[in-house]
Amino acid sequence: MAEEDPKGPGGPISLSFSGSGFLVNYQIGVVQALWELAPEIMRSTSKVYGASCGSVVAAAVACDVDIGKEEEFFHEAMEEARKASSLTLCPGYRMLRIIEKRMRQIMSENSHQLASGKLCISLTRLLDLQNVIISEYRSKEELIQVMVALFPMYLKEEEGPQERYMDGGMTNVQPGSDSETMITVSPYTGEVDICPRDFGNIVIAAYRGPVFAIGMTILYNAEWFPLQVLHEFYLRGYHDAVFFLQRHSKCYKDW
Repeated sequence: MAEEDPKGPGGPISLSFSGSGFLVNYQIGVVQALWELAPEIMRSTSKVYGASCGSVVAAAVACDVDIGKEEEFFHEAMEEARKASSLTLCPGYRMLRIIEKRMRQIMSENSHQLASGKLCISLTRLLDLQNVIISEYRSKEELIQVMVALFPMYLKEEEGPQERYMDGGMTNVQPGSDSETMITVSPYTGEVDICPRDFGNIVIAAYRGPVFAIGMTILYNAEWFPLQVLHEFYLRGYHDAVFFLQRHSKCYKDW
């Protein structure tokens, strides 16, 4: 018999997507499964948290972007990074530029309004290396710049000196709040609601430990992962989401 959700169904739910590097396909698979099998969870989501590449997935959920389009351009970005890996020390930079361009194309002009108050992105403030959660966006362009703060520094105009930020996965790889009913998602094995039991010999990481370092290693070694392997990450995410829903039967529709 499937385990019932101890927190109970019906109330607002928050989602949290960890930093993930090239394993972001795992999280895309999770989102696809949740939309297909438990749309009530997605519709009742009050806040969506994201760190590093997970913030792009979180933005798709918060702004109602077709998650299938994200999978397509992530594949394109990874292919470009693979081509560049032998020519540059920073192939991940090329990947991020493609992600930035494609997100600008597929996100609506009022995406910053949809995201404000709902999309919570983890950033690291360079002044003191403290984690900051950004949840208000003044324009579509500002929203996109916050999402792709993994490599370039993000400049946030304030009254007074500018504040500089970069990837929040360095200081809070799985953002969220203990006061919310939250579903956490990570492509790394650990104390997370939806995560793989293991990835065989590919990646096994403790949740609180080398997860960010491993994610960055994956990001800058795209040639390790042919598209077929990336699709397997997607399927693994989909199946692990199904497993989660089966264990928490009151949170998903009969199917």
